[in-house]
Amino acid sequence: QLQLVEYGGGLVQPGGSLRLSCAASGHTLDGYTLGWFRQPPGKEREGVSCISSANSVPYYADSVKGRFTISRDNAKNTVYLQMGSLRPEDSGVYYCAVVSNVCYRDYVDYWGQGTQVTVSS
Repeated sequence: QLQLVEYGGGLVQPGGSLRLSCAASGHTLDGYTLGWFRQPPGKEREGVSCISSANSVPYYADSVKGRFTISRDNAKNTVYLQMGSLRPEDSGVYYCAVVSNVCYRDYVDYWGQGTQVTVSS
């Protein structure tokens, strides 16, 4: 059974940076499209970024383009999200996921448990 565990959330000031990691166990991530989603308080879960197994051009939500970078290390069975120039509206619970099609919550096959990111002064 594939399990995903996120690391790296926390409290950061506006303009700061955080790096999230997601480690998989129970199954290799090779061949899967991986993604990061987030759920702000009181809002729906949204796709932030996804990357295919072939490392083709990643998808980024418009709200994070130019500030976030997704990457993966298949040898370590890990996917990362480097977040920069953080804004208060980036706050929420961040989830990594295995995605079967497009970078949208209805196409997620596996979810991690989530890690809280809070951007506040």
